[in-house]
Amino acid sequence: MGRILAIDYGQKRVGLAVTDPLQLIATGLDTVFVHEAMTYLEKYIAQNDVERIVVGLPKQMNGEESESMQYIRPFVKGLERKFPDIPVEFFDERFTSVLAHRAMLDGGLKKKDRQNKALVDKISATIILQSYLESNKTAKKRTPNP
Repeated sequence: MGRILAIDYGQKRVGLAVTDPLQLIATGLDTVFVHEAMTYLEKYIAQNDVERIVVGLPKQMNGEESESMQYIRPFVKGLERKFPDIPVEFFDERFTSVLAHRAMLDGGLKKKDRQNKALVDKISATIILQSYLESNKTAKKRTPNP
């Protein structure tokens, strides 16, 4: 079983998270600048068995896609071209930044650390991935065995 890689794509930085090989736990991987993201992913995927890529889907409160999709779609198309054997899917990322800040606050991080946007992006990617894992577990429980 390969890892699942999650991407929280922003206009400046890309937060990355990954599962363990058994796909049980999401862990923050790194935060890279947008212009370095594809090179970073090429190196990471060359050294690790990545089974799937999950990209945060930014939606507005009314459920419509946010304006940032204009930046995300070309990036995802690049991922699909570069890694044609790895499925790429979107997963709703609403509230991940809020949850990331809450996690930092609950974790006792100092104000200066909570203002570190790279850390927020990495935690957001981790939350996207953990939510994705949990939603798949719930869906599997609802699906009857043949």
